[in-house]
Amino acid sequence: MISVDHLTKCYGDFKAVDNISFEIDEGHVYGFLGPNGAGKSTIMNIITGCLSATEGHVRICGYDIFEEPYKAKRLIGYLPEQPPLYMAETPLEYLKFVGEAKGLGGKELKEQIEKVIYQTKIEDVKSRLISSLSKGYKQRVGIAQALLGNPKVIILDEPTVGLDPIQIIEIRDLIKELGQNHTVIFSSHILSEVQAICDQVLIISKGKLVAFGEPQNLEKLLLAPNEIIITTDAGEKEIRRILANVNHIVDMSIEENGKEYTVAHIKTDHENIYDVSRDIFYGFAEKGKALLEMTLKKTNLEDIFIELTGKSATDIESTESEGVDK
Repeated sequence: MISVDHLTKCYGDFKAVDNISFEIDEGHVYGFLGPNGAGKSTIMNIITGCLSATEGHVRICGYDIFEEPYKAKRLIGYLPEQPPLYMAETPLEYLKFVGEAKGLGGKELKEQIEKVIYQTKIEDVKSRLISSLSKGYKQRVGIAQALLGNPKVIILDEPTVGLDPIQIIEIRDLIKELGQNHTVIFSSHILSEVQAICDQVLIISKGKLVAFGEPQNLEKLLLAPNEIIITTDAGEKEIRRILANVNHIVDMSIEENGKEYTVAHIKTDHENIYDVSRDIFYGFAEKGKALLEMTLKKTNLEDIFIELTGKSATDIESTESEGVDK
């Protein structure tokens, strides 16, 4: 469906995109996840043919976006982060203009406009000026124009930025619906959003592709081991003797605070953290030592994101609120 091969984009000495390659298959929802400035928007602009590349190739269904732009672009519907809307027009007028620009006309144009209006649920506002619409409805109009021409690929750049919680849920549901009949690519800095919508996640950091796969597989393959934290009345030597008989422990650190209890941080590479915690419990019980507390810290997509990019979700959301460009 989409092949990106050794893609690089330079601005002087700065590499906004650094030798990225990946393949996107038909019929899935893909999420580009990364902090501001990671290169997500640049990659999307190159894939859609809105921006040239310094090096590399992008092919849409075999058509090179630079050498055969007309054939390649007919297969793409694109919504930039700032929807290209004409505020003095109504959604009906705007969609007619966009449809004609895409080469549609007559009965086909009318039918497609009716279809995308229904898909994006903008029937109630189709005759109002776009300038009077809420941000959520403006986003829907932007998505509607991307759907005209029935493209195989829908690319959405930060489609939920600036929306209220209800609007965000509605746009997420719309993206999932579109994924049933189109290949959808969207960018986001919101981890929960990517987890809720995507079949595949591409994590971008500093212009590089640092991870690509299903969210649950990334959690298994790319993260540090799961961690079990115990508080016990046993001393350090006793803890180490007990845990020597427990399999799948890859690392351990112990805090002794001079009081009557000790805290141990135990890392395990076992897929089922509960199996290891059960063995630890029985090990202490057999030796007559109490486990006063046991906490399980399971790995998740946010941990992967922090490990690979060095930024937390809170860091990214606060940066976004300050209006820093991506």
